[in-house]
Amino acid sequence: MTTPRVLIVGMGIAGLATAMRMREIGWEPVIVERAPDRRAAGYFVGLFETGRATAQRMGVLDAIGNRTDQDGMTYNIDRSGTRRRPGMGYGDLPGEPRLILRGDIEAALYDQVVETTEIRYGTSPVTIDEHADGVHVTLHSEAGESTERFDLVVGTDGLRSTVRRLVFGPDEEMMRPLNHIIGVALLKEQVPGFNPSDGLILAEEGRSVWVFGFADHTPTVMFSYRTDDEDAEFHGKPVDRIRAAFGEDPGPILEHLFSQFEAAEDSLFDSVHQVVMPSWHTDRVVLVGDAAWCLTLYSGMGASTAISGADLLGTTLARNPGNTARALREWEQRLRPFIEVQQRSGRTDGLAMFVPQTRRDLMMRNAMSLITSHKVTKSAFRSRIAVKFREKSIDIAAP
Repeated sequence: MTTPRVLIVGMGIAGLATAMRMREIGWEPVIVERAPDRRAAGYFVGLFETGRATAQRMGVLDAIGNRTDQDGMTYNIDRSGTRRRPGMGYGDLPGEPRLILRGDIEAALYDQVVETTEIRYGTSPVTIDEHADGVHVTLHSEAGESTERFDLVVGTDGLRSTVRRLVFGPDEEMMRPLNHIIGVALLKEQVPGFNPSDGLILAEEGRSVWVFGFADHTPTVMFSYRTDDEDAEFHGKPVDRIRAAFGEDPGPILEHLFSQFEAAEDSLFDSVHQVVMPSWHTDRVVLVGDAAWCLTLYSGMGASTAISGADLLGTTLARNPGNTARALREWEQRLRPFIEVQQRSGRTDGLAMFVPQTRRDLMMRNAMSLITSHKVTKSAFRSRIAVKFREKSIDIAAP
């Protein structure tokens, strides 16, 4: 019997997790990655129970690690830096997410697949032709173009997925704008006057900046702001657009963070979109992770659902040998209700948490800061908001 071959497009968290699971169930994975080599460590992510349970089952949780500093503080601050109050940091959320870098997950998965999986850098699909007995994919690289047959194609190539565009339709039909811009970077040093593992939140109506502190790494920063014209934000240097969004008189903390963002070796500047599709698969092509649903950084569940979605895909394919179409239907039926909850949360509670949308949102945030610092303990406060985050602790990929 011939070993089934799967083409995985994209070597992020979802792609590497898919390759690992496909090898485990007896498939031959081939990964193609558009970039010429592996990506840098990347930005902050939180790993909730959904992702932790999957990583534990896959045997990579210890390798992923945990950069959370239990003694670190998160402060709500103003532009001048003279007012700072203890606040609720990301690590204080119910579910106790692990604070890590995207690259921590990718490195742990990469170590599991590199010896057993063919990886082709600088390679992208240009045509995908699906047939009853397989998928013919034309791949482009510096060496030219070649066409190969696979039993399954998995698109794990992110928000602006080439696989999605080739098979399912143009981006504008499936990408739902949230009318916000994010700028994310690794900092070379913490904001002066704060401990290395401290977190900082400067929130104003329609804009915010978060600094995420780690126990054993320099912090990361995330600027976020609302815009009525996303396209206009891509004219000029990203740091100039961020400066303009925050207006005049930035103060010393913002100035420090602007400079750090501009000097960062690894940064991201992009518009915020969710992907909304009627179906994530055909009979032999499937999308996983941001390519399929893109929860956005406001949800906090992108990494967890990427690894869990890949694990569940392997499980359903193993349950349905020789019937890929049925396996993909079963996979989506189980996964979609959970994803839709996370997308709603990302558009509402998650967005308001990261970027106050109205004066009322801002007043509520300030009130929460006072409650946290003067009236109740963090554990008591966490219990009050736990209901908003209970869905993040479901093990969607459990057998």
